[in-house]
This record gives sequence, C-alpha cells and structure tokens, in this order.
Amino acid sequence: MALSGIELRYLVDKISEQVQGYYISNIYGITKDSILFKLHHTEKSDLFMMISISGVWLTAVKIDQMEPNRLLKRLRNDLLRLKLKKIEQIGAERIAYFTFEGFGKEFVLVGEFFGDGNILLCNKDMKILALQHSIDVRHRKLRVGLEYTQPPSGSLDIFNIKESDFDELKTTDLVAAKWFGRTLGLPKKYVEAVFEIAKVDGKKIGNLLTNEEIQTIFETVKKIVSDVVSGNHDAVIIRNEKTEVLPVKLGKLEGEITPVNSFIEGLDTVFTENIITKGKSIQTSSSDKKIKELQTQISEQEKAIETVKERSKNITNVANSIFEMVSKGVLSIEDTTAQEILANNNAKLVNEKGISLIIVQDEKIKINTKSPLQSIASVLFNEAKKQSAAIPSIQSIKEKTEKKLEKFENKTESEKDLIVVSEIRKKNWYERYRWFFTTDGYLTVGGRDAASNSAVIRKHLAKNDKVFHGDIFGSPFFILKDADHAPDSSMNEIAHATVCFSRAWREGMYGVSAYWVHPDQIKKSAPSGEFLPKGSFTIEGQRNFIKSETLRLAVGIIKQDDDYILACGPPEPIKKYSILYAIIEPHGSEMVETAKKIRIEFSKLEEPIAKNIPIDDYVRTLPAGKSQIIKVEYGDAIPIPL
Repeated sequence: MALSGIELRYLVDKISEQVQGYYISNIYGITKDSILFKLHHTEKSDLFMMISISGVWLTAVKIDQMEPNRLLKRLRNDLLRLKLKKIEQIGAERIAYFTFEGFGKEFVLVGEFFGDGNILLCNKDMKILALQHSIDVRHRKLRVGLEYTQPPSGSLDIFNIKESDFDELKTTDLVAAKWFGRTLGLPKKYVEAVFEIAKVDGKKIGNLLTNEEIQTIFETVKKIVSDVVSGNHDAVIIRNEKTEVLPVKLGKLEGEITPVNSFIEGLDTVFTENIITKGKSIQTSSSDKKIKELQTQISEQEKAIETVKERSKNITNVANSIFEMVSKGVLSIEDTTAQEILANNNAKLVNEKGISLIIVQDEKIKINTKSPLQSIASVLFNEAKKQSAAIPSIQSIKEKTEKKLEKFENKTESEKDLIVVSEIRKKNWYERYRWFFTTDGYLTVGGRDAASNSAVIRKHLAKNDKVFHGDIFGSPFFILKDADHAPDSSMNEIAHATVCFSRAWREGMYGVSAYWVHPDQIKKSAPSGEFLPKGSFTIEGQRNFIKSETLRLAVGIIKQDDDYILACGPPEPIKKYSILYAIIEPHGSEMVETAKKIRIEFSKLEEPIAKNIPIDDYVRTLPAGKSQIIKVEYGDAIPIPL
C-alpha cells in the first residue's frame, strides 16, 4: 500500500497537532526502511512516530529491531533531545519535511513516500548529511554533501484545483480516467472512485464528456479531497488480493471490510502488518542461511573423517609393504626394489633439504633411511595410529554441529518467525514525573527539571496537598497528594526523597533538610520588579523543616495490572510495593552505567520482566549524578493503591 498526496496532507496536519512541544527522547531502527521515534513531553504522554519508506504515522506498538538501519547511529547523534519543531508536506507531493531544533542546531529529515522511497537527513541549508540510498538520474542527484533537490512535479496541485484546470479534459483524446490520473496525480483507487461516485464512465474519451459530467467530476474530486484532508473520515481496512486502509469509503468496496476508529489507527494496523511480514521473511531467510551453513559444516566434517580414515589406511598399507620388503630380502629403504614396492602402494621416498621423507597421500612422514626396515615400518604404524586418533575429535565436533542443526530444523515456523511486538502502554499521568507511593499509601509527585517542576505545581497542585522543597539551590518541588491527614512517616519519606533528588545527591551533601508548606503559600508569579526563573515559585509564610540524615534511594519494579513499571523513592515504600528492588547511594557510576547494572542485577532474579523494561526507563528513574548499588533483593510486592 502506498500513500497518496491527500492522505499525506491529512497525516501531516494531524500529527503536527499532536507533537507540539515534544522532543526526541529515543530513536529505534526497526528495519532498514523503518525508523521509530519516541517523542517525550514534560506534561503529556509519550508518543511514538514511525517514519518508513511507506509513510509516517503514530503507532501504538513497538517492534523489536529486525535488521540494521544504516541511518540510526547518525540520527541518534544529531536528533536526540531536539524538539520536533514542525512537519510540512511539500505541495501536493508525497514528500514530508520534519524539522528538528534545539541547542542552537537545526536539522531536516526528509521522507520521500513514492517509488522505492527514501529517508534523508539534511542540515538547515538542506545539505544532505546522510541518506538511505543515493540517487543519480537525469533530473536529480542525491548523495551525501549535495543539496537536496525535489523531483520535478508533473501534476496539478490537487489542493488548489480550479474548474478551469479541467478544460484540457474537454479536448483530450485520452481516456478520461487516464487523463485524470496523470494530471492530478491521484492513485488508481481514487480515480476509479471519483468516476463511480460521479456516475460517469471513466472509459469515455475526454472530449466526449459533457460539461455537466466534467463539472460533476470536479465537484466530486473537491469533496473527496476535502473529506480526506479535513478528517471527515469513515476509515476502513479492506482485505482482498491486497490489504489497504482507506480514510473514506470510495465507491463500491469489495473484500473483507473492517471499520477502524481513525485513518492513523488503520495505517498503524496495515503498515505494522507489512513490517512484521517483512521481518518474518528476514528471520526465515536468516534461519535458512544458518541451516545451510551447518549442513555445509557437517558435510565438510564427514569428508574430513573419510579423508583421515583413508590416509590412515594407506599409511598402514605402506607400513605392511615394508615388512613385505623384509620377506623379499630387501635390506634398505633406498633399494630399487623398495622404491618399486612403495610406488605400487602410491608412496614414494623423497629428500627435501637434506631430510628423508616418505610421502603417502600428501602426508609427509620423516624417516631415517639408515634405520632397519622394521623401525621404519614402526614409524609409519605410529603415524597411522596418530591419524586415526584424530577421528573421535572430528566426530565429536560433527555431533555438536548436528545438534545445532537439529535445534534449528526442529523450530516451528512460528518460532523461526518470532518477532516481538509489544503494545505501547498508556502511562498514568504521574509517570511523567518523579513519583512513588509512601508506605501509608499516599501518592507523591515531583519535578524532573524546570519544565516539569513548573507543571507539577501549576497543573497538579490541589488545596488538600502539601508542597515540599529542599533547603538547597537545585531542588525539585514534590507534592504529597490528598495530604490533610498524612502521618509523619509519609511526611518524612517525601522530605527524604526531595533531598535525594536535589543537587545534594550529585554532590554527596549529607544532612540537608527539606521543608513543606501549604498550597496557598505558593505564589506562581514574582513580586513586583522581580523575576522568577522557569520552574521557580515564591513561597510565603512559615516553612516546616524536616532534616534528612542520609542519602539513599531504591529503584523497584512494580506490578500494575498486567504491566510492570519502575519507580524510585525511599527504600521502605519501594520495597513494600516492588517485586524486586535495588538500593542505591551517591557516587559510583554515571546514570547510564548504573541503569545497565541495575537491569543486569534484576535480570538475574526476574529476567523476562527486567529485560522487557527499556533501558531508557531505568535511566529516567535514577537521580541526576553518579550512583552505586548497595544491594538487590525481592520486595514485598503489595499492590499499589490506585
């Protein structure tokens, strides 16, 4: 299935609305033709945007990488942490520009969704930095270092057509439908639908159409384009000899028809199926290749065994022939008769660089020509035994290879074609921030940075909450939800967390206090004549201090419905709600290394669960700065109070 220009316009407009304020938090290579972007917002749920040679869409599933993507490393180097500034379609073409900016940099990712498709990374001046595949044709060249050029357009702008644009149809001797497809650049399914809906014979020659028929065609085109672009959809998936999704029902539909909630949802279904089908082909091909490699190894090992057996047999025969020489009265291996007997047994005596050798089937055996023939025969018998002794070793290797082959051959098609596709879980609102439940069951939420600090206070602070802040510059705000009757144990835990997630952790500053205030003491605007940085607020009135003697946190895996999520907070509440947890203290390794170590330690206890959680989630959970693991063990796994 290929996208049309009008479908791309809808996707660009729709996705643009949803990605405002998002930045790239990770990029995954799915296939060589498909790239998945994880988009993060400080106040909204994560979004996942797939860009492939087929098109662009928001997806509800994550697919494990099935083959390397040559652009992945460069995209990660240049685009991570940058904001997705805008998405725009180039005219009515099946080309989209994705502009990313941040940290004084700007890049444009170009998606070409026609023909063989292409994905290119350009700088702000549209100089190509990386691309999926180069192009060198008459009308344009695409390669690294050149300026990106669009393909020449051969059709009208479907979004700005006028009735006068159809004047040529009145005079052409082409079949009407053919002229229509060429001139407006619409795919066959839309061309056929236009004539069917307009009740006009598309096989008529253009100059035989009446003015009324042409006007009806024009109005039908305008309506279809308007419905598709505006989102006036009744989207369906159609399965017949091929599978495709339509944003609107086009004329008479044949095959298995499945309604979907939206065109993007339908695209996600169909395009994901296509990616998985391709992945199965890749994996099956890989398995078949491995089977052939193992079969070749076994064949070579069998040949090696036969060769060794044959060589040992031939050497033994030559040794026996030397005893025959003795019975015939031959006294020396250098005797002419001895030479004839050796030749009859496909052996010969040679001298190489002063060393005497008997050559049997390319095997060179060193001898002393002055030795008695019985001694020479004994040397050959020993060599034959040595050759035979190698057979069990080769046989053992062959048996191991056969077991590997049996393992691959015994795999069912489903096992060979296994591709991990996981539904992207819709996160709870508080998971966008730092969070945990206290041992008394109270939810506490804190900021990760200036933007989320601001969001916690401005969006989620209610009159029954309590607000916590560290008595140190560089502290997050934490709020304890519905805290009117919160016991001291919960108050102490959130004060401890507030200090640990502050600058105190990074600098190893022990003995720092936190304080709490009521919501009405928080002033969201600066006093007259003063300025408040983003994420900062003015606090009026009494502050209630709670000292935190230690710096110690725990990271735990918590079961929530059918999913597993990570939380970080004081050890006691994390232990209470987690199936397993790791206690950490300041100093040690950087965040990414610590995250990897925690994941490895968790995997030793619960491998499928621990490895199923992305490493990014482990990193996001940790406090800023270096950390070291103190211990890892199972928790109490009490359900969290939702």
